[in-house]
Amino acid sequence: MDAGYVIPAVDPKHLIEGNQKEVVPYTAGDAPGSIVVDVYARKLYWVHEDGTATRYAIAVGREGISFRGTGYVGRKAEWPSWTPTANMVRTRPDLYAEYAGGLPGGIDNPLGARALYLYRGGRDTMFRIHGTIDNASVGRATSAGCIRLFNQDAIDLFNKAPVGTKVRVRTLEESLAVEGPYMDDAYGRVVPDTPENREKLIADEAAIAQKFEDDRIAAEKAREKHLRKCRRQGIPEDDCPPLELQEIEAVETAAVGTSG
Repeated sequence: MDAGYVIPAVDPKHLIEGNQKEVVPYTAGDAPGSIVVDVYARKLYWVHEDGTATRYAIAVGREGISFRGTGYVGRKAEWPSWTPTANMVRTRPDLYAEYAGGLPGGIDNPLGARALYLYRGGRDTMFRIHGTIDNASVGRATSAGCIRLFNQDAIDLFNKAPVGTKVRVRTLEESLAVEGPYMDDAYGRVVPDTPENREKLIADEAAIAQKFEDDRIAAEKAREKHLRKCRRQGIPEDDCPPLELQEIEAVETAAVGTSG
């Protein structure tokens, strides 16, 4: 319970290797008590004094890749309110127009449980480090937003980092030097770019494509079965009611059973 809100636990399926908060050795030379963001490896570090750092997994939105260099935490907020940018409203009015006037903080707010606002030279950079309502996005690149953490991790970082904390966002060259190359797997999750992961990417993409094809065939079979039922009942095809989701799922389940 936090300020009256129950924060759901993170589903274990989202806590894959690299997505769990962890204390790790840190030799990149950043000052203790600072935050380092790596948008390429999709990691955020809180640097300790003993040569270690707390490493958090992050999701990186479009706005998150637009900031480079250093800034500082100019302000912090618990359960922050959120207002979509004018560009977000203009380009996706179907998603954001109803929130143009702002959305109060809460369990359904996209900024999640906590937010750190980055400033530079006394001005808000519009770069945010915040929680999320979409745990599945952590470790992935996203279409909108800045830097997202699991809400539990956002609270932990919020409690560690006071206003004035230095924040540095690595360049690609710095990321490669410290982390090595990273890549996206078949599910859009960031993983080290290794021969093993390249092979796994090919295999997983093939499996996903096969699953898509199996589902397409199953849906076609379900549709044809449904039309035959309508014809037996004397119902013209154009008047045949929509296929129930349960009927599609039943056919897909049968297809999986026969293909396995």
